[in-house]
Amino acid sequence: MYFDTHAHYDDKSFNNNRGEILSAMDAAGISLILNAASSLLSAEFSLKLASEYSFIYASIGIHPHDAKSMVDDTIVELEKLLCTPKAKAVGEIGLDYHYDFSPRDIQRKRFREQLELARSAKLPVIVHEREALTDTLNMLREFRDLSGVVHCFSGSWETAKIILDFGWYLSFTGVITYKNARKVLETIEKMPSDRIMLETDAPYLSPEPVRGRQNSSLNLHYIAAKIAEIRGITLEETAALTMENGKRFFEIS
Repeated sequence: MYFDTHAHYDDKSFNNNRGEILSAMDAAGISLILNAASSLLSAEFSLKLASEYSFIYASIGIHPHDAKSMVDDTIVELEKLLCTPKAKAVGEIGLDYHYDFSPRDIQRKRFREQLELARSAKLPVIVHEREALTDTLNMLREFRDLSGVVHCFSGSWETAKIILDFGWYLSFTGVITYKNARKVLETIEKMPSDRIMLETDAPYLSPEPVRGRQNSSLNLHYIAAKIAEIRGITLEETAALTMENGKRFFEIS
């Protein structure tokens, strides 16, 4: 059984087939999904999904792309949503200097505010980082008391070691199945087994051999198979250890 620790079933690309896909999860061996929010509307939709499907949980947060839309009251609204029992983390939050959809100073300000929110709520965080590694690590050093995961990790072992030294987790997507994904394979090989998590980031980043199509948790086994291959363990062992890690991280019994 698999745990997809990061997906976006609130995305509009699922408007025509969301129910069909989610109804297929049990038969496909997907027993848990964490739907990661990216905005207030996304957070509300994520909690709605979590109320409708017993196997779905939610995280609550504002993505760096939407940091510019935040106002001071936004943190209060997020805090209210985090009181819902199936809200298990603050996220997806972080920094994205690739697109710069929000000004960088605003991204940093809102990232810090949401890290402080996680601290006060005593919840883990899900961090997005793209071309902002130095600023992200500097920020995380100030919040080493938090539990967190850097999602969609595709970096080097040198970077991974820094994050792991914080006591944090790394989660891996279909990117690890791509031909140009070389440095991350060393990271996967050397990772401690109790810090690895699986995710699809659906509907994005479909793994080989379904790259280019709409992604969903139904493709999680391709990512698990790649990790199993790299680490020299069975697919069943990979599913079991990543399930245990995900449940521990999100405190799901």
